[in-house]
Amino acid sequence: MRDQHGEPLRLAELWSEGPALLVLVPAAFSTHCTAELGALAYDVDRFDDAGVQLAALSCDPVPALRAWGEDRLYPFPLLSDFWPHGAVSRALGAFDEELGVSERLSLLVRDGRVVWTLRSPVHAPRSLAAHRGALAALTAPG
Repeated sequence: MRDQHGEPLRLAELWSEGPALLVLVPAAFSTHCTAELGALAYDVDRFDDAGVQLAALSCDPVPALRAWGEDRLYPFPLLSDFWPHGAVSRALGAFDEELGVSERLSLLVRDGRVVWTLRSPVHAPRSLAAHRGALAALTAPG
C-alpha cells in the first residue's frame, strides 16, 4: 500500500516495533469516518503512551487521503487500499463488494497476531470509548 504521501508501507511495518491499531474506514471526508479519526487524533497521546501505533486504511486514492490528512491534520498514517482496489480490505475480510469500500473494522496487532477486533456496520461509526478497548486488551491476561 501507499500512505497519504505516496510512500510504500507494508502492514507488517506498522507492528514491527510494537502493537498497532489499524482502523479501516469506508470513505475519506465522510461524516462518520471524519468523526472516528478525529476522535482518535484527539486521543492520540493515550495510544502513544501505550506504545500503540495508529493507522487508518480506506480504498480512497492517495491524493484524496493526502487532502483529507492535510485538512484534518491527522497525526497517523492514512493508507490507500485503492489499487488493486480493496485487496488488503478483502484479505482482512472487510470489503463491502456492493459499495466498493472498506468496512468498519479495527484490528489491534501485537507480535504479529490480532489480539483485539472491533467491527461495525458501514453506516454506524465506532466510538472512541470502543477503540479504547484496544488499550485494555494490551493489559488483559492471556
